Parts: sequence; structure tokens; C-alpha cells
Amino acid sequence: MVNLAYVIAGSEATGGAGIQADLKTFQELGVYGVGTLTCIVSFDPQNDWGHRFVPVEPQVIADQFEAATSTYDLDVVKIGMLGTPATIDVVAESLASQRWHHVVLDPVLICKGQEPGAALDTDTALREKILPFATVITPNVFEAKILSGMDTIESVDDLVEAAERIHALGPDFVVVKGGVELPGPDAVDVLFDGQEITVFSVPKVGEERVSGAGCTFAAAITAELAKGNDVERAVGVAKQLVTEAIEARVSSHAPFDTVWQGAYTD
Repeated sequence: MVNLAYVIAGSEATGGAGIQADLKTFQELGVYGVGTLTCIVSFDPQNDWGHRFVPVEPQVIADQFEAATSTYDLDVVKIGMLGTPATIDVVAESLASQRWHHVVLDPVLICKGQEPGAALDTDTALREKILPFATVITPNVFEAKILSGMDTIESVDDLVEAAERIHALGPDFVVVKGGVELPGPDAVDVLFDGQEITVFSVPKVGEERVSGAGCTFAAAITAELAKGNDVERAVGVAKQLVTEAIEARVSSHAPFDTVWQGAYTD
């Protein structure tokens, strides 16, 4: 039997993040990936590698969802970049049209390439309309501060507090990713299931963020859940895969490196 995982996310033209990273991760973990595009993001090398953002029309998103879910029996989905309130509306309506075993939300709160006011509207809509579907949510430090209402997250204890606060918003499982943002020699993530905290810690691989790490982490959790593993096991696999993908990072002409999912060894 082939395990299936679904992703609803944006395209990132360099292949380092977005749905390209998600589908690579699914494949690496032995899962057949099905995807729906929400937007197209490309870097602008003529403008300090800023983001150019083009949303997909809501009806086109709905059509993709209909095709994917009519073709396959899908019950595990990762939600990545949505980008606009209109996109969030159609994705929320689509999600509500069937039952899901797991919805993994990678909460891309600020849509790069948008004006601050539009980004705020998107953030609000995401919390109100998509967050209630999430069984697993994977915020980084910046996103965790916004969702938890905390001013600073600077320690493992802060990660734990943020996870507990975000859990109160409704998700069954919260993974707050410390990454390179926390001081100290280790990249620490914490998982809260409503009762217990599990800490995942490995030595940092450099001090710079690597493109695609967050997408890949959430996609790996999604793939492992699609294979029937529990959330703690899924997070452990995701941590290992991302660590190895960062160690084998791909360099380019851009001012940042990209994860390489193909480096993962089971």
C-alpha cells in the first residue's frame, strides 16, 4: 500500500522552500505527495533578493482541492503559505468539506512580499479560520511570539510556555521550534501534547537560518503521520531529517543556503 500525504502551499521557484520542499520531503520519506498551489513566490535578485508574491485565484485553489480529494482518499494534510484572506477563506471552506485525521499547520503568519496592513489581515484570518482545523502546529520563534502573546522567547522555558499558551488556542499538539534563534550551542524544539513536554535537542549546524528548514520540518511530520506514526515519533524523524538536510545544505548565488532533503539517512 502506498501512503498518501496532501499539501496546500505556495510555490517557491528556487526549489528551496514551499511546495517544492514539501513534495521532496514526502518522497524522501516514502510517501506519495499530492499538492495544491495557493500562491507563487519568487525572489527578486535585482532588489536585494526580496520576495515577489502572486496569489492564485480562489476558484483555481478550490478546483485543485476538488481534483485532489476526488482522486485520492486523503486524510492527512499540511497547510503552508496561504497568503491572503481570500485564499484562507477558500482553504477553510475546502478543509471543512471533509474529515481529516491530521492537519499540520506551518503558520506562515507574515506573507513576505505583502504590505504590513495586508499581512496583518492575513495573520488574523489564519488564526480565526485555519488554526481551528490544526491537530499539529509548528511555529518558529517569531510565529510563536505572535500566537502566544509573549514579548520574548529566549530560553527553553520560554519555548515551553509558548507551547502551552498556543495549545490553549485549540491544536492537539504544538511544536515550537527554537532553531538558531535561541542562544546556546543547541537547536532545541519542544513538543506539548496538552499534558507532557518532550524536548528535542541537537547541536546547532552553524548560526544562520537555512531556507526551507521550516517547510521541510512540517512536511516530514505530515509524511510520518500519513504512514501511521504517532506525533512524537513524527517530530523525532522530522528533527533528524532537517538536521541532516541542513548539514548537507545547497549553496547558490542567493545570500542564503537551502536544505537538501536527499541527505537524510533513515
